[in-house]
Amino acid sequence: MAASPRTSIGFEVLLSALKNEGDVESTLNILNVLDELLSAGTDRRIHYLISKGGSEALLSVLVNTGLSFCPNYTVLLPLLHLLAKVGHRDSRIGLKAEETGAVLLTLNLLKHNAKHVKMAAACLWVIEVFSSSVSAANVIGENHGLDVIFHLIPQYTTKNLHTIKAAINAFTALLCSKANVCSVISKGYISGLLHLYEDWHSKDTQHTAIEIRHMLLRCLHKVTHNNPGRQAFISKGGLRLLYHTTQTDLLIKGLESLIEPSVQLMRKCLPKTPLPLTSDQSAYTFLLPGRAHAVPDVDMAPDNSSEESDDDDADKQQAESKDYDDDLETDVNRLCLRPDLDRPIELLPQYGHLCPELSHDFKELNLSSEPEESSPSSDEEAVLLNTFSPHSTRMDRKKGDSNNELSTSSSGSQSETETSTKENTTGAAQLETPDVLCHSSILGCRTTVRELRVEATPGLKGNEQVEEQEGGEEFPHCTMIDMLLKRHGACIPHHEPQLYRAVATQTKSIPGFSILPFPDFWGHVPPARHEPMVPRKPNIQRQKVFEDVQRFLNTADIINQVVYDLEDSSFSLSLFVSLQCLSDSLRFFSNFECGNLRKAVHIRRYEYDLILNADANCSQHTQWFYFEVSNMVADVPYRFNVINCEKSNSQFNYGMQPVLYSVREALEGRPHWTRTGTEICYFRNHFCPAQGRRKTNFYTLTFTITFKHNEDVCYVAYHYPYTYSAMKAHLNVLQKSVDPAIVFFRQQILCSTLAGNLCPVVTITACPASRAWKDMHQLRNRPCIVLTSRVHPGESNASWVMKGTLEFLCSSDLVAQCLREAFVFKIIPMLNPDGVINGTNRCDLNSKDLNRQWCKPDPILSPTIYHTKGFLYYLNSIGRTPLTIPKTLDRISPAFSFNSCNYLVEKSRSATARVVVWREMGVLRSYTMESTYNGCDQGIYKGLQTGTRELQEMGVKFCHSLLSVTKDMKALYDRRLSNHIGLDHNILDHKSHNFFEDDEPPCVEEIEYSTNCPTLKGTDLDSDINSNMAIEDEDEDGDGIGQRGAKQQQGSIGVLQQSNMKSCLFPDSIGQASIKTLIEKRNKCQGVSIVNGQITS
Repeated sequence: MAASPRTSIGFEVLLSALKNEGDVESTLNILNVLDELLSAGTDRRIHYLISKGGSEALLSVLVNTGLSFCPNYTVLLPLLHLLAKVGHRDSRIGLKAEETGAVLLTLNLLKHNAKHVKMAAACLWVIEVFSSSVSAANVIGENHGLDVIFHLIPQYTTKNLHTIKAAINAFTALLCSKANVCSVISKGYISGLLHLYEDWHSKDTQHTAIEIRHMLLRCLHKVTHNNPGRQAFISKGGLRLLYHTTQTDLLIKGLESLIEPSVQLMRKCLPKTPLPLTSDQSAYTFLLPGRAHAVPDVDMAPDNSSEESDDDDADKQQAESKDYDDDLETDVNRLCLRPDLDRPIELLPQYGHLCPELSHDFKELNLSSEPEESSPSSDEEAVLLNTFSPHSTRMDRKKGDSNNELSTSSSGSQSETETSTKENTTGAAQLETPDVLCHSSILGCRTTVRELRVEATPGLKGNEQVEEQEGGEEFPHCTMIDMLLKRHGACIPHHEPQLYRAVATQTKSIPGFSILPFPDFWGHVPPARHEPMVPRKPNIQRQKVFEDVQRFLNTADIINQVVYDLEDSSFSLSLFVSLQCLSDSLRFFSNFECGNLRKAVHIRRYEYDLILNADANCSQHTQWFYFEVSNMVADVPYRFNVINCEKSNSQFNYGMQPVLYSVREALEGRPHWTRTGTEICYFRNHFCPAQGRRKTNFYTLTFTITFKHNEDVCYVAYHYPYTYSAMKAHLNVLQKSVDPAIVFFRQQILCSTLAGNLCPVVTITACPASRAWKDMHQLRNRPCIVLTSRVHPGESNASWVMKGTLEFLCSSDLVAQCLREAFVFKIIPMLNPDGVINGTNRCDLNSKDLNRQWCKPDPILSPTIYHTKGFLYYLNSIGRTPLTIPKTLDRISPAFSFNSCNYLVEKSRSATARVVVWREMGVLRSYTMESTYNGCDQGIYKGLQTGTRELQEMGVKFCHSLLSVTKDMKALYDRRLSNHIGLDHNILDHKSHNFFEDDEPPCVEEIEYSTNCPTLKGTDLDSDINSNMAIEDEDEDGDGIGQRGAKQQQGSIGVLQQSNMKSCLFPDSIGQASIKTLIEKRNKCQGVSIVNGQITS
């Protein structure tokens, strides 16, 4: 901190003189001069004074003056004012005061001058400053300081408001100590504070004491930091009081400073409510290989969070944030070291069969150049397409299964592959489409509902235990489905409902799904129009919080009826429909592929709480949802509250909406997933884990849906769903669509998952022009581009981008043709099939995030990652290091932002795919391309929500960007391609938004409920001190605080004053006299003088 030599000498001289002067006049003069100097400058001067021992000097004078036999209050009053101003900026003032004995001295001065308005206020300000130290606050509390100060806070009055404010602020400052908070609770002061707030609220009809009411709210915030404080607050009627006072304040303009702290206080004090679940563990458990129990070990220690304070929570969050901020890997040499292989090199050749383009002889090129329909690429697809015809009976399929054992090459052990294959094909159950079979009122036809319900064993063998059904019963269903598809089915590109149904029969799930969700079976077409982001309704979160508080205050209005429970067999679809046929409540269902809804509770007539299922085998990662809802009434707003979300913020706070699919709309020719919902917000709630064994904050996503049709069947999801069965069916459709003489398209099996599902890998490239050596050599030396997707099941947007990429690479587009001729694409469309199938958000069945397993993946527990990494090792070992392209994307894709890319390598992401592939295999272009759930804030899509059309377009633009990494730039950047994709030469001229560390900017409303109540803007300690000193002196022999001083306060009550350091310790005439006196003594002060607030010599 810089200061001129003259100023430095001047301060030192003044401080030295202050300590040594014994007469009152000189002490007053020095105090006034110091005040003039500090007031004329900025805080920088005060901090410099502190660095030169200014706080110690003032404390020393205070102790010496206060301990005298007859304290001189003429000196003490300005001394206390100056000490409060300086100490307010000294972070160690409390400790210094303890060391000098000034803490108890100030408290004693307050006790002896409680009826002296100015002196009491000065002592209170100094106590507030001292309380910045917890130990000093404890000393004051132990010596009955809390009792003294609390009794200085009167009921409503218009007198001595400065002293009253000082008392409230000092009382609040003392609550920084846990011991003082406990003392306040035990003495019943919370009830007293509530009575004071109610009195000031009811009698301040002119709203002139807003500042005092706000200070009382701050005090209540402090005293409710721990669980006993919150319980006392509720038991004394605090929640009801604040609710009613806030409702009154909402009717009056200008009271926002009272409303928001009241709302935050109510949110904080709502009692913690356990989720209405029997267990925090997922409803889905899976017995892992080598484990004695399905569920991994969890910490069973009880959660003592109820006894901890919110301050502790804030400290922990700050520490975690700091750890994350310090997580950057900066050792470049360490990063560049190539680790050893994580497996014997002898195991790598087993992946050779995943490069069929290297061994295929292309004999068909000599036979005919005419395109033919491609044959299935593996026996799996042959079994699928030939055996599971939509019109085949179960007896036929069973016979076909016995004669068509699946024999695909797998990267895992052969025995393991054969076992999983047999499980996959034995007795597979024909899935039913419940929307077609059960909701006959929508379809306008009658049918007997018969749902196949299968019992799943703990080993996930549900599809193996289907009882034999008579084949004749199946034909009516198939006939009806065929009739509906013929009458109402839309022509959806690359989608065949019957093929999807056949593929889904082979999909293995933990519960053994036997129901198809209608949107995935019927198909989806993007809406014709773009859907804009929804403007956030002002104070919508506050409105929802008020409704939640009403739930607590008016329990008689709450229905609290469970209307769906994933774990309760009585809520199975057929039984539930029959039992609830006369009920007016909504019906829910989620027991289908990708579905996630664990429980639905009917709260009020048109309001439902929804509880999501945690990821399989764990108790965390609740964010993704996908469920069916029916039995609605048209044009009625239904409120849905997803109450156990875990993310601390969400794009739902920034204009994003959930997606909805209407069966009736689809049958009328509009098979669209559309954005829906109003009054959307996302905020922290008062729910806690059911068993209280882990400390978790839950968040509520609340939205309102008004359905268009009566008795419709709708599906609601977090984002556009994309199932494993959809991916498999899509690959089969693509394979049939390509010309095998032009496009080399091969599906192969990378490995089997934990549940026995197959993880496909697709090879796409161009067939050689001929079998000549030159053409074959060019084919077998094409660089590889490896693309993977959907490692996190809840990120369904990734699958839509990959869908666009696959369709483009298989198309006849000129750019696609050039890319196929330049590269060999190795695509793994879904790295986490089991997670996608079972509706998890983040993890696989092993309860692990697969994108954090790349360093040392377990071949048994993380097979897809293990074999993907092995395949990449193999490509690297044969000299085909893959390329896995951002600058070009920034210019050609309207939804991509280069400046928002992050190329840092952090320790927390050291086990992710992009880092491991770069570090261990030397892949220089290894990227993770992230996609938004919401929309764009730049370009032509600015302000619009992203739909499946835009996501698939992103996949196409990604392919276009690959032109920039081809070897033959001149050949590819010819005029035809440039015009085709709109490529110009101003790549570096494109500008996009800068990168922000956080995915979401600050929300307009507080997502978390505040632990503290901020001070009002425009008020500070300096203003209060200066205003107090400007008051005309009065006879202090009167009644005391709360009964005097009305004259000087009227006209200024409730006015927020500007912060300033203007000196008010003395009248101007005294200040000038003090300066003259010091000038006369400048020879004694080494020639120092003060001119216009500056120290000169």
